[in-house]
Amino acid sequence: MATTASGVYRLYLLRHARAGWAAPGKTDFDRTLDDEGYAEAEVIAAEMADQGYHPQLVISSTAIRCKETAEPLRRVFGEELPIQYVDTLYGGTIDSYAEVAFAERQETAVLIIGHNPIVEEFFRILVGQPIADATAPNGFPTAALATIDFDRRPSDRDYMGGRLSCFMTPRSGR
Repeated sequence: MATTASGVYRLYLLRHARAGWAAPGKTDFDRTLDDEGYAEAEVIAAEMADQGYHPQLVISSTAIRCKETAEPLRRVFGEELPIQYVDTLYGGTIDSYAEVAFAERQETAVLIIGHNPIVEEFFRILVGQPIADATAPNGFPTAALATIDFDRRPSDRDYMGGRLSCFMTPRSGR
C-alpha cells in the first residue's frame, strides 16, 4: 500500500467556501458561493499546492456551493484530478461522512468537501476534542482545511487515532 508523507492514510477535510443566501425560489441545496467564497476556494486550493498537499481523490457533496469549492482544485492540480459527487454528504451524518471518507479504495489521500455542523463534529471526533478546540476555538470556518494523518488504514467503523498535521484557512495560509 502506498503511503502518504506522514502515514498510511491522509484525509483532507474541507468545509465549503462562503456561500450567499438562497435566491428567491431556490433551496439551501442550490446556494452558490458569493464573491468572497470564490476567492476563498481559489486561495485554499493554491495554498494546498504550495504546501505540498495533493489529494488523489476529491469527494464532494452534490450541493452547488461544494461543487463550486471543488472547481479550483482541478485548476490547481490538473483536470485529471478525480472528483466524485456524493449525495449523502449533503445533510449527512457523521456515519455517512465516515463511510465516504474511509471506504475501501486504492487512494490513500482523500479530500472530502462538506457542510457544517457535520464537518466540525467529524473533525472533533477524528483529532479529539482538546486538539479541535485549540485549533478551531470558534468553530470550523468556511474554506478551512484540516489535514489528518493515520498510521494505519482507518475504516468506517474504526477511525480513531487521527493526527492533525495541518489546519489552514484562506486567511491564515496555515
